[in-house]
Amino acid sequence: MKCPPELKTEPERLKALSAYELGTERPLPSLDPVVRIAARMFNMPVAAVNMIGSDHVFFAASIGLEGGEVNMSRDVSFCAHAITQGSVMVVPDAMLDERFHDNPLVTGQANVRFYAGVPLLSPDGHALGTLCVIDNKPHHDFSPDDGERLAELAKMAADRLELRRVEMAMQPAARPFREIDLNQSGALVQFDERRAVIAWDDAAAALYGYGPDDGFAPSIDALVPERERDTVRDLVARSAAGLTDDRLPMTANLRGLRKDGSEFELKLCLSHGRRNGSPIFNAFLIDQAALRREQEELQRLAHTDSLTGLVNRAGFYRRVEQALKDTSSCALLMIDLDAFKDINATLGNAIGDGILCEVARRLEKIIPQKDLVARIGGDEFTILLEDASAAQANETASAVMSNVCEPIIIAGHEMRLTACCGIATAPLHALEAVQLIGNAGLALSKAKRLGRGRSVSFVNALRETAVVNQRYNMELHRAVNDGEFVLFYQPQIRLADGTLAGAEALIRWLHPQHGLLSPAAFLPALESGPLAAAVGWWVLDEACAQAALWRRSGAKDFRIGVNLFAAQIITNGDLDSQVFSVLERHGLPPQALELEVTENTVFDRDDAVLESLEKLRTRGVGIALDDFGTGYASPSLLKRCPVTRIKIDQSFVQGMLESERDAAVIRAILHVAHSFRMETIAEGVESEQQREVLKSLGCHEGQGFLFGRPAPAPRFAAAFGIELPTRLLAHA
Repeated sequence: MKCPPELKTEPERLKALSAYELGTERPLPSLDPVVRIAARMFNMPVAAVNMIGSDHVFFAASIGLEGGEVNMSRDVSFCAHAITQGSVMVVPDAMLDERFHDNPLVTGQANVRFYAGVPLLSPDGHALGTLCVIDNKPHHDFSPDDGERLAELAKMAADRLELRRVEMAMQPAARPFREIDLNQSGALVQFDERRAVIAWDDAAAALYGYGPDDGFAPSIDALVPERERDTVRDLVARSAAGLTDDRLPMTANLRGLRKDGSEFELKLCLSHGRRNGSPIFNAFLIDQAALRREQEELQRLAHTDSLTGLVNRAGFYRRVEQALKDTSSCALLMIDLDAFKDINATLGNAIGDGILCEVARRLEKIIPQKDLVARIGGDEFTILLEDASAAQANETASAVMSNVCEPIIIAGHEMRLTACCGIATAPLHALEAVQLIGNAGLALSKAKRLGRGRSVSFVNALRETAVVNQRYNMELHRAVNDGEFVLFYQPQIRLADGTLAGAEALIRWLHPQHGLLSPAAFLPALESGPLAAAVGWWVLDEACAQAALWRRSGAKDFRIGVNLFAAQIITNGDLDSQVFSVLERHGLPPQALELEVTENTVFDRDDAVLESLEKLRTRGVGIALDDFGTGYASPSLLKRCPVTRIKIDQSFVQGMLESERDAAVIRAILHVAHSFRMETIAEGVESEQQREVLKSLGCHEGQGFLFGRPAPAPRFAAAFGIELPTRLLAHA
């Protein structure tokens, strides 16, 4: 656990915080509406305004924490980290964050998994605390737009805190509103026993139409029409006579009178105290019409995407719920722009925002006015079609993809996009909102796996697959923790003389209930989950340790092949240094390692990835391109990626004797490899005839059942005459 750093201006910050006179026993009710809106807007179980003291954190307002702690140690607080940042701090999954993975709030009963918080600043810029939302489930879909909406709510919270500070500053002896329930924003006016105004804040001046040079209104009576003045005088008299507890305000609903003579609905809350022995009165004034407008705007903000003006995720969910109650059938389309992140990365967020607004405009033009378009994520849109059939949904999906494909010109840049679409209909696919939206999401995921510009309708098999993958995701965590993964080794043979060149390390799962599982059973779930990189590095470390042992035991020219997961390449900025560290740890020369990558793994990666691979190749590590010929990027990839060996996919090898096309593909691959001066290895070799043909065509090595099936280390060593230490054999 990493404790939050102390700010350089900590003494000044604590002094600024003290001006608000808040504490564990003094929550601020005016902040309650803000946290309620935050929880509702982001569909989070917990929202809070936390104030950061010298060594503790306390809640000024919260929702979802009833019966919980009202304060905590600053050392464990997420918010104490958030105030050190200039903007929103988002922790998608605390279990995967090095600052918080072993934090008691994460590992204990609180079970915090997701956090997003925005610093709340004093007028002079000191961070007092945060507005935050929290969940016990991770959220990787909290978008930059969500962060902006949270920041907007934080400004509202900061305004209400500032009202508190002004209130405290206005009374050294009086206690005008220390315990008043300030549930709305308003204006403060202070007057004496003659009802003459002696001070007011900027909000009061603006409310009554007074400019900076106008001074104060002459009296509290001047702030209401004549017909209301008796009511005000009665309130003042009763307050002065001590007919009410001075900690609680007296309230009345009146008409207010502005400087220009116009009237407005007014709520007045009055309390009193004493200053220098004389009575002093404090009025908290609320413009009821402005309050209603503020509440309406908050409702609009809570359900509107700030960038495009479309309905946002929260509003969309509610509309779907209503549609399922009101209509006999409806259809839901979930749309995702292909490669949109690349546009943001290359052309900037301003261009990306322009594209999103244009796509939103086009989608609104496609659908009938009664239906709904929403933006629910960064580049993810949804369409709700009420009283629509599956056929109408498919027609709309075709129109969507056709319109998105039309050129978009933003700031002089002409771009052509594609989109994928997932479709689900009710009542066929679901009867309630969460399941219908989830099914459309599963269909979208399937469409994206098929390629760009694809549309897929939901079928039950997609959910069954998702359930299986989810189960495996949970079990994979146990497999990693309990060491259930093992490595098997498949020989790679030189075709010229039949000698052993090396082996490919292949992962297997020794499942406690289901026995030995092949990669096909669990790799899709593993590669798409958070454990891929960690398991990938374990495979590399284990395989290199085994190869080093075999080389020391007599197999001096032995080479080990290890597959890299995409997560190892994508999430790690120093691939080469990690690999070299493993080699050094086991005393394995770089020439003894060959890293296997696929076209999909490295295609369209940034230059840093290719630079890392180039460093590895320069030092002697082999780079093999796996499943060559099955993708669409092969020729261009050979020019960019520092490949040393091409692996011919087994689908061509197994058909080469019966299919002239497969044989022609193999000849073409070998020609390309020889032209680029690359080594070759054919996978899936199962017959002597295949071996002889490949050898005659100039293929260097072969791998397949003809030479040996994947086997655990002791069996592999025994098959190829590699002597192992007695301890290792006994352990095996």
